[in-house]
Amino acid sequence: MGLLGAFLGLLAGIGALLVWRSVARVPARRFRPAAGWFARRTEMLRQAGIEGVTGGQLLMIQLGVAVLAILVVLLISRSLSVSACFGVFGFFGPAAIVRRFRDRRQVELREVWPEVVDNLTSAVRAGLSLPEAVGALGVRGPEQLRPAFVRFAADYRATGRFSDSVDTLRDALADPVGDRVLESLRMAREVGGTELGTLLRTLSAFLREDARTRAELETRQSWTVNGARLAVAAPWMVLLMLATQSSTLAAYDSTTGRILLAAGGGLCFGAYRLMMRIGRLPQERRVLR
Repeated sequence: MGLLGAFLGLLAGIGALLVWRSVARVPARRFRPAAGWFARRTEMLRQAGIEGVTGGQLLMIQLGVAVLAILVVLLISRSLSVSACFGVFGFFGPAAIVRRFRDRRQVELREVWPEVVDNLTSAVRAGLSLPEAVGALGVRGPEQLRPAFVRFAADYRATGRFSDSVDTLRDALADPVGDRVLESLRMAREVGGTELGTLLRTLSAFLREDARTRAELETRQSWTVNGARLAVAAPWMVLLMLATQSSTLAAYDSTTGRILLAAGGGLCFGAYRLMMRIGRLPQERRVLR
């Protein structure tokens, strides 16, 4: 019995130790979502072509715009409830603008990547090595991409490591289509062979077909997006126009009025997200980071 009791006590002690160690690691995991959120915001800024601004700085800008919106509407309407509603809009406004810039930049880059691949094909056919062909895009490539390729050429001359320079270029561009192109070049560089020209021609044809198809779909779904934005903005624009009539807005400072504003804001947000999800095209993701 003594040995059995000691054995059971040892098992209980090991179990308690394992439980304690698993619980002790939980607080460290709580900070990972926040860090990932800031990293995603920083990447969104890079994809929008906004350099030198981090996710934390964007959050501070959002808070500043929200406070400014509250103060301006409060001076106009003298209603704290209505001011708080427009403060919420002001908070999400900068992030929405950055997303708009990101989507516009991705559309522009999607149109120029086939030209990049064509330039690479011509350079390789002329006898240049692949690193030299990529570096030459800083001079002959599209205007939007020339600065990034100039930095690639300087980095490759300094290090002589093509793979590391491609990683730096990929992070600087932060573009899903660019990821596919650069990974194809990396694979061609590492594997070698005589089929580089065929690979580049096939890639160029694929990128052009993909850009054409996506452009047609985006044109057809634009009415859904514009309708969703108009439907959400209309009631709040009417509310803002009523801001000059203090007798009308006084009702919104009551408990019932605040509940009405909160319910209306929640319904508008839910309806907008639903309409955008219905009309949204699948977004390209950076799966090769």
